Amino acid sequence: MRIIAGKARRLPLKTVPGMDTRPTSDRIKETLFNILAPQLPGCCFLDLFAGSGQIGLEAASRGARKAVLVENDWKAAACIRENIAFTKLADSCTLLKRDVVSAIHWMEGKEVFDIVFLDPPYGKGFEEGALQALAGSSLITEETLVILEARLDFDSSQAEGWGYAVTREKAYKTNQHLFLQLK
Repeated sequence: MRIIAGKARRLPLKTVPGMDTRPTSDRIKETLFNILAPQLPGCCFLDLFAGSGQIGLEAASRGARKAVLVENDWKAAACIRENIAFTKLADSCTLLKRDVVSAIHWMEGKEVFDIVFLDPPYGKGFEEGALQALAGSSLITEETLVILEARLDFDSSQAEGWGYAVTREKAYKTNQHLFLQLK
């Protein structure tokens, strides 16, 4: 796993040992960031369920003004801290070691994000609580792009019930990205 492009291009990233996180493959990450490329420079990026931090770090490397990475697991948070230091992206990256919903409430009124990326553990229902907390917060607006990484069998109509419109779906072999905006 590595940073693909930008000022930290080609730098390898550490991953969390074990099977508790699912690092996004370079191929999927490259496809995602090709889609996001026009919106990244100068944006404020929020990476929820950050794991090793690779998505938020990639955004910072590619020109995001600010990337906030939220992770509750202490091993994953330690990995993110090491990756931020190694990539020398500390000037634009902030780690919040909190669960996602409490982090959303804690950041209330402090920032508005242009892009939010969520990659929750599959099959545990975390996306519902996170997306509902976001929809009811001041962290996002109707212009904010929210991207949910989910299993292929995830029913995208659920997001509509939580206050979002699905603007795009990108399916891969094992998972998908749902592009959402507030209704």
